[in-house]
Amino acid sequence: LSKLGYETIARVSMPVLNQYTLINQHFDDYKLMDHHNDFAGMVEEIDLSGDTPRYYFLNLGETHYPYMLDGDDLPRISGVHGVFKSLGDSTPKNTASADKFFDASQMKMLHDQQVTCVEYIDGYIGKIMDKAPENTYFIVTADHGELFGENGYFGHGPIMHEKCFEVPYVEGRLD
Repeated sequence: LSKLGYETIARVSMPVLNQYTLINQHFDDYKLMDHHNDFAGMVEEIDLSGDTPRYYFLNLGETHYPYMLDGDDLPRISGVHGVFKSLGDSTPKNTASADKFFDASQMKMLHDQQVTCVEYIDGYIGKIMDKAPENTYFIVTADHGELFGENGYFGHGPIMHEKCFEVPYVEGRLD
């Protein structure tokens, strides 16, 4: 995009997507936010004025496990983003003998909290749109879906489950 005259800007709150990750290289401006859940900070500092066309990549952490907003205290497990307990566990997750990450009430609480985080993000997307000039094009999407107990799984990988491939995708232009 830089070769086409666009200024490219990245704001990332997920430290695993640092500026050396392939998807985050070659931006004119790159900033790793101070917190895992700082979409509000991104929206506050974003400047959509000016005549130079810009491409922004905003990577958010709020809707990612552990689905935390300020002051939240939710059940947590360790591991790669809390997705699994052991790489060597070959026990099918949908059998009665498989260990559960969370009981049903905790799983519902986590699901409800992710919905709360999505609603929170939605409000800030509205604030970005309010700051944007006419003829601004938006794409809102995700890189994966999330499991909340389907077939005994929680999280988003490293399994190939259809729910992990269900992602939101919305695009449109402000007129």
